[in-house]
Amino acid sequence: MNLSMTYRETLDYIFEKLPMYSRIGDAAFKKDLTNINALCDLIGHPQNLFKSIHIGGTNGKGSTTNMLASCLVEAGYKVGIYTSPHLIDYRERIKIGNQYIPENFVIQFIQKMKEPIERIKPSFFEITVAMAFEYFASENVDIAIIEVGLGGRLDSTNIINPIFSVITNISKDHTKMLGEDLADIAFEKAGIIKPNTPVLIGKKEMPSQSVFENKAATVSAPLYYADDMVSVVLQDQMIEYTVGSHRISISKAPWISSYQIENIKTVIAACAILQQDWFSVNWEQKIVRGIQKHHQNTNFAGRWMHFSQNGISIVLESAHNEAGIKATVRSLQDMTYSQLRIIFGAVNDKDLSSMIDELPTHEASYILTQADIPRAMPVDQLEQLFVQKTSSIVSFKKSIDALDYGINKTEKGELLLILGSIFLVGEMLNHLIEKNSWNT
Repeated sequence: MNLSMTYRETLDYIFEKLPMYSRIGDAAFKKDLTNINALCDLIGHPQNLFKSIHIGGTNGKGSTTNMLASCLVEAGYKVGIYTSPHLIDYRERIKIGNQYIPENFVIQFIQKMKEPIERIKPSFFEITVAMAFEYFASENVDIAIIEVGLGGRLDSTNIINPIFSVITNISKDHTKMLGEDLADIAFEKAGIIKPNTPVLIGKKEMPSQSVFENKAATVSAPLYYADDMVSVVLQDQMIEYTVGSHRISISKAPWISSYQIENIKTVIAACAILQQDWFSVNWEQKIVRGIQKHHQNTNFAGRWMHFSQNGISIVLESAHNEAGIKATVRSLQDMTYSQLRIIFGAVNDKDLSSMIDELPTHEASYILTQADIPRAMPVDQLEQLFVQKTSSIVSFKKSIDALDYGINKTEKGELLLILGSIFLVGEMLNHLIEKNSWNT
């Protein structure tokens, strides 16, 4: 790799050179922290040069990460944000507030790390995590919110020493790597609980509760539950959250689905724990602004994201496991539409049968497609699973064709829901942006 490589050539190098979980699945998952420790040792352990908060869980990690980061932005802090995967631009993974990591930093980091890449042979995720740590340290962020990639205990992000950790919830996902049993999955997620470091659990449920409590007790980590700290009341177009003696009112915007109401509860509980050291005066106002402006403050996208044109509504939702599909179906019950069409695609290492079982049948028609990645389930295989559920199916191998068909068929007052893998949602979002005529 020469020193004059462009940003595109740099991305081509790391996409082609490094095993990438989002594209090839299990083969890219490294079940230890050897590589990330070796990489960070070479660059001076930058993860120790800034304060951090660690966010894990099965669903809601991205939303919780970005909303909490937005609240801290509103409190006046310089906030690093690390999330994965990306929808369109690789740089979405590494941000300070709503500003992506500069292209030049990506180029220079990969150039500098070429010899270790060739020698250590890290995964795509490992080199990106190391890049994020170095970037946040070089920019002197006040705090960085770091989202776990997969699991927790052996995830590359788990070499940080956070001031606070959050585990959103536990459900079945990535069972080949994390275990088939919810207690086994909870054990992997509990790996981010650090000695003497507060941890917040978003959802109080068995059997994960006993796993978290045992781990917290073993390492003397103060343990909190959002369910115990925050109560929620829905009142017309307002959502009233009560934490202690404080009441926080959030306007029910279109992006706030039923599952986002739960994520917001976790964010408010997290802010309440951080309040004394990070929010102080008028902290309730900062939380309200942070939640309402989190798309603007962090450029977060792809979760219950609304587009409209001429009375036609499109919603993008990256629900990629059984629990995510259930939450999406609950959110649909709060919407009004005359007809529902669903564009659906998934990756081939998910429990598709359980996901499909949760989808609506009689009131929906389906447009099946696949993302342009090797890990995508071929649309003909997906169709074989769907024909057992409904006969209202059309299929397209190219996602752009599926989107064009869905838009052309959808009429005023109807809803087109784009649902499934985050890679499909990313492609669809890119297509909508290129069409340049849809309003969010």
